[in-house]
Amino acid sequence: MLYAVLFTGEKISFNHDNDVIDLAFMLGFVKNEEGMAVIANRLFETRLYNLFLSEEEMDSQIFTKGTMDKNQFIQNGRLDMDLVMKKFLVSWEESYSSADEKFIEDNGRKFFLLFLKPIINGVGNYYIESRTRDHRRTDIIVDYHGRQYIVEIKIWRGDEYNKRGERQLAEYLEAYHVNRGYLLSFNFNKKKVRGTKEVSVDGKKILEVVV
Repeated sequence: MLYAVLFTGEKISFNHDNDVIDLAFMLGFVKNEEGMAVIANRLFETRLYNLFLSEEEMDSQIFTKGTMDKNQFIQNGRLDMDLVMKKFLVSWEESYSSADEKFIEDNGRKFFLLFLKPIINGVGNYYIESRTRDHRRTDIIVDYHGRQYIVEIKIWRGDEYNKRGERQLAEYLEAYHVNRGYLLSFNFNKKKVRGTKEVSVDGKKILEVVV
């Protein structure tokens, strides 16, 4: 249940009569927020993410790629997030380009975190923005040596939906006083154009990556 809430954005009604939810509540893992079962706090959220990711590290091709390429992403103590995003695209194409839509919808954000985790491990941190944690999109805030990097991950739902995502990301960048952000889209359109591009939205620079 906790895995579904964290990785697939599943909405689960809070109900004490459900033994699983009642146990999670008793242990302090979840709370009742407007009738929904949500992770109780950011500390538990981070520890649970780390637990679930660690259970899949050994069998994950993309975790291995992040580990192998780790040193090239840190320059003078700073995280090169542009390079992280571009290398994730390459690693995804090598490992999962033939995966079906359902598989990616359920696992897209998990694979990005598996790639990111060994790169920032021991120095950086990340957390998921609770306002955008759902099945269609999520925002990940990465902290590394006092700098914040905001990555929006979403499923491609057409050009108009993408434009709306760009505007939403620009708003988050403004709220966090950051001038550059990252948009990662998992696109199932057979005519899609994979790759990266730079866009400017409301004075904010966004690197878009389409896989």
